[in-house]
Amino acid sequence: MPELPEVEIVRQSLAKKIHKKKIKKVIIKNRNLRFKIPLKFEELLQNKIIKKVTRFSKYLILSFSDGSFCLIHLGMSGTIHLIKKKNFTKFTNVSFYNSSNLPKKHNHIEIQFKDLKIIYNDPRRFGFFIFINNKQDLLNRFSHLGPEPFFKNFNLNYLLKYFFNKRKDIKSFLIDQKFVSGIGNIYASEILFLSKINPTKHAMKLSKKDCQKIIFYSKSVLNKAIQKGGSSIRDFKNTSGKNGNFQKEFKVYQRENLKCLRYKCGGKIKKIFICNRSTFFCNICQK
Repeated sequence: MPELPEVEIVRQSLAKKIHKKKIKKVIIKNRNLRFKIPLKFEELLQNKIIKKVTRFSKYLILSFSDGSFCLIHLGMSGTIHLIKKKNFTKFTNVSFYNSSNLPKKHNHIEIQFKDLKIIYNDPRRFGFFIFINNKQDLLNRFSHLGPEPFFKNFNLNYLLKYFFNKRKDIKSFLIDQKFVSGIGNIYASEILFLSKINPTKHAMKLSKKDCQKIIFYSKSVLNKAIQKGGSSIRDFKNTSGKNGNFQKEFKVYQRENLKCLRYKCGGKIKKIFICNRSTFFCNICQK
């Protein structure tokens, strides 16, 4: 599943290509995504001008010049492909996960502009496209979610208050979008390793110093992943022919039974399951 850094790469790629462009036509080949696409969706998007491409957490947001929006979630397997009418390139994926080329099957939505088009591909169909009338309705969609790690309100006071008397383990909190938006399973393991915190530790037992480390490394890990093009696990090229390679920076994720990379630690990376998700940590230096 694409996490915040991968979705940010998609946002950056789209922003460069469709900013201020007018939607000429929308073609829906399959309406049965996570939420069924209504019959008037094509009509609602036609002739809309892209004012901005933004993101919140793992959601893409197309902001239109008339104050309406299109909210996009890529689900488990969704990818967006950009096809130019001229200068066709075989690398169409605007991010670095799943196929770099446009697949022949599961191309559900096509949004056409004058000189290019974007195609939404999703084999599992867990993603969705939703038209939203105004900014307040958009904010209401996110009201149940916590702040992103980059937001000012993701601070020490917020963590201490949230964790007070909570026996739930810290790994579960980091992947809980109600607590913090945008951190997924891969990055949670990396953040806790750098913070030297055991993923099974109860949140109520975290010190102020622990919380400060979580805040710092949450920002640091996600920023580095964005700079490196995200974590596709497998290497693929995006529309620029570049590779996403943050997976080469992993300290613990998918390193089960290998030596800890921390200097003079001597520990081994262990794998356990928390919330049915694989969790990696060092058995010595993460306490």
